[in-house]
Amino acid sequence: MHAVVLHEFGPPAHLRIADVPTPRPTAGEVAVRVAAIGVQFLETQVRAGTMRGALGGAPLPVILGKEIAGLVAEVGPGGDTALIGARVLASTTGLGGYAETAVVPTGSLIPVGDGIDLPEAVALYRYGVTAQGLISAARVSAGDRVLVLAAAGAVGTVLVQLLKRAGATVVAAARGEHKLALLGKLRADHVVDYTLPGWTTQARDAAGGSMDVVFDHVGGALGRESFDLLTPGTGRQITFGFSSGTPLEVRPMELLGRGLTLTGFSAGLLWSRPALARDLVTEVLELAAAGQLTPVIGQRFPLERAADAHAAIEARSTVGKTLLIP
Repeated sequence: MHAVVLHEFGPPAHLRIADVPTPRPTAGEVAVRVAAIGVQFLETQVRAGTMRGALGGAPLPVILGKEIAGLVAEVGPGGDTALIGARVLASTTGLGGYAETAVVPTGSLIPVGDGIDLPEAVALYRYGVTAQGLISAARVSAGDRVLVLAAAGAVGTVLVQLLKRAGATVVAAARGEHKLALLGKLRADHVVDYTLPGWTTQARDAAGGSMDVVFDHVGGALGRESFDLLTPGTGRQITFGFSSGTPLEVRPMELLGRGLTLTGFSAGLLWSRPALARDLVTEVLELAAAGQLTPVIGQRFPLERAADAHAAIEARSTVGKTLLIP
């Protein structure tokens, strides 16, 4: 079968297509004929060598890829043969997804109904869970003024839509007219370009006041500017990454002095509760099938162009979810 193999850490060009043996499932596993693969930002960092620990000690060469959608092609010894042919979402143990066939734990399978295509399902898969967890962590209620940084990304496009369903007033911040236009189509109340001078004033004026909640996946200077927009006494900022490369820096006395809440969020805590994660995924899939949630796939690359997919993500030129299609 064809797979994308990483032989050494470095730039995107180090991802190369190759013929490799088709993996076979062992007990407790199934093989999935892959229809779509979700590319994660973390995987670009692993490839570059800055997050080698995410490999869990696995030596190079490796096949990256965690989130997939496809059809069950084979079950391991003792497995349920009724699964063969099922349309599923699934997670590898962290490696093996950038391939035509991937082996995954049987327990990771999530059925995908006929009301949604497999690429759209994988676009909502892990980040749908993340978005729902973020809203819960921030205790968002109807009428809250909410700022979403990097709102045109894979998490942000889902988060904006779910926040609108919750009754929030959403200020979506992104870079460039193309991304802002997309966010308008997703029903964000206001859009701002955070690369322009005075963007925080524009955000405050558009929302009619300071922010009750900020969702921050950027950190650095943008995260700090957003923190300064929070409402004294009730404002809360949820930080769930630092794509800028620099974490948000806030001193404890700033929180005390302004009566603010800063919460760190990791989606891994949700995925450590498989039954909850499964319910959250099923919920977003049902919303999408009913036309109440739009999966945003900004880029689809054939498997052999995995390097181009990584380069696009690193250039911050992507919107929504980036997929590889075998």
